[in-house]
Amino acid sequence: MTTMKEIAEQTGVSISTVSLVLNGRDEGRVNPTLASLVRNKATELGYKINPLARSLRTNKTRILGFISEEVATTPYAGGIILGAQDAASAYGYMLFTVSTDGKASEENEIATLKRYGVDGFFYSKMSNRIAHVPESLNEYPVVMVDATDHENKVPSIEPDEFMIGYDANRLIQAGCKRIAYVGCAENMIAQDGRLAGYRTALQEAGRAFNPSLVCNVMNNGPALRAVNKLFDDEHPDGFFCFNDARAWYVYECAARRGLTVGKDISVVGVDNHRVFAETLEPQLTTVELPHYEMGYWSACKLISMIEGKDVDTSSCPSARASLPPLDAPIPAKIHCALLEKDSVIS
Repeated sequence: MTTMKEIAEQTGVSISTVSLVLNGRDEGRVNPTLASLVRNKATELGYKINPLARSLRTNKTRILGFISEEVATTPYAGGIILGAQDAASAYGYMLFTVSTDGKASEENEIATLKRYGVDGFFYSKMSNRIAHVPESLNEYPVVMVDATDHENKVPSIEPDEFMIGYDANRLIQAGCKRIAYVGCAENMIAQDGRLAGYRTALQEAGRAFNPSLVCNVMNNGPALRAVNKLFDDEHPDGFFCFNDARAWYVYECAARRGLTVGKDISVVGVDNHRVFAETLEPQLTTVELPHYEMGYWSACKLISMIEGKDVDTSSCPSARASLPPLDAPIPAKIHCALLEKDSVIS
């Protein structure tokens, strides 16, 4: 195992200088050219930092705690954890993830993470909503993911729900005249934002908002019957759906009438949910929720809070949506990517 002493001997500097450089404390204290020489030699010799030894020196474990409500067990939201893990790893941090199912469970998991000496916490919900950070986290850096506190005091990241709805203007561009919104009957931030964006897109195109073209549903038989009625009563030629699951009802109702999606009617969903994305034919044009990007941004934000300095987010891999700056207003919002497939008339 390569030691700092060996690196010092081969670069002709002191062990203390090597320590400053390899522990990221060289800025303003070590000549940049010399610091680069030390880092290159450490890489060449295969030097690995001992996390335990460093934590004893700095009183920092470089461990981040991810507290989630069902996120860890939700397939299409798992990208949040992957994004956070990738960013944490890039900056030399480790991620501990726990999933909770209630206040008692949550407090038990928080206590466990504290015993491991976690430096900061992510607090995440299954879908975008107002949430309250537990008081037990008050003394720690915290970033909320896919959630925000009611006073907008805790740094947070969420999809830009308004722009998701606004991007329904893709249906306007496709020439659709009667564009329906198949929404969610539940009171949610996402529902309010997407409906507002849909209405604004229509208004800017000189279209009057028609409440008869809005069909808010939950799921299963009642939802299918409601969309059936929408077809019969209003005869839409374009459908913007709250999510890909609701787009399935549109496909089903179209098939029952001998209509072909992508030729007779146009459909846009939200989620890029893997099951629906790989099952529906023709493939569904959809707005992809930025789970990976939210996770990556939140980790960069949390690390910047822990270290008290800027962290670069420009190298985010696998990103389809641009990340907002770390100093964006709370909540920071990500404009989601619209993935063009075959369900919109060209």
